[in-house]
Amino acid sequence: MAKCFSFTASRDWCYRYTFASAGLKSITTDIGDGTTIHCWVPKTHKPEKQALLLIHGFGANAMWQWSELLRPFITRFNIYVPDLIFFGDSCTTRLDRSDLFQAQCVMRFMETRGVRKFSLIGLSYGGFVGYSLAAQFKDVVEHVVICCAGVCLEEKDLSEGLFVVATLEEATNILVPQTPEKLKVLMQMSFAKPAKNVPSCFLRDFIDVNYVQEKRELIQAILKDRKLSEIPRITQPTLIIWGEQDQVFPVELGHRLKSHVGENAELVVIKNAGHGVNMEKPKEFYKYLKTFLLDSLPHTSPSKNHDTKID
Repeated sequence: MAKCFSFTASRDWCYRYTFASAGLKSITTDIGDGTTIHCWVPKTHKPEKQALLLIHGFGANAMWQWSELLRPFITRFNIYVPDLIFFGDSCTTRLDRSDLFQAQCVMRFMETRGVRKFSLIGLSYGGFVGYSLAAQFKDVVEHVVICCAGVCLEEKDLSEGLFVVATLEEATNILVPQTPEKLKVLMQMSFAKPAKNVPSCFLRDFIDVNYVQEKRELIQAILKDRKLSEIPRITQPTLIIWGEQDQVFPVELGHRLKSHVGENAELVVIKNAGHGVNMEKPKEFYKYLKTFLLDSLPHTSPSKNHDTKID
């Protein structure tokens, strides 16, 4: 029997309406070299506003992760929300799966829009890409927010027990779930209080079957042979936000990242929240973003050399 209702398709339509009503439009741009980027961009770019780039983590597309933050920031920023390569409508014929390549693709897209300066927020995998953007394009990226992204992990952390999983294969099976059972595991790892008794039909509807192998390769690319000593240090003012009960990227990696970046970084650890801190604690999440991006930008930097933990 044909499926008569798709929760995922319905939510996708709602998010499209939200983005459009917030003053954004959907465009797809060929940036050359076999690569196409889809992005939500301002319908009217206002020169008096600064640009803010919102970079998503793993999931179907960018809309699902950024819908709640559009309204608070749209009045102060020109907002850009791209789909990373192999998410949504972005793709490439290139074989490069590195976060460095993802960052270069985003940068090339921003150049096509004439954006010469911007700040960014990167969630999870998007934090890897955002960090790489900040490292590669120091004169372009002004302020950096990294959320629950294990930028400073090392491949040996898997075998040494830092993570719930011990191998790359286990990690990719969970982060790119293809069964309701694996998706339930991901939900349990992502939230301090995961939803219970979600029907398998809803979970099956949510599973993304597009670019499965390519997404697995993206995960393998960020983990394989990764060493802290080879990760560049960024110099921009940086806010690091973490859920205290994150099981995907344990909070230890947040402290490691703060230490690695140094005095330009502030770490905020939000209690009773997991990897999906932006969804579990949206008010606290926005509070720190507002202080860093709205209240402090562009005149001051975040406070130095202290960690913050809130209830």
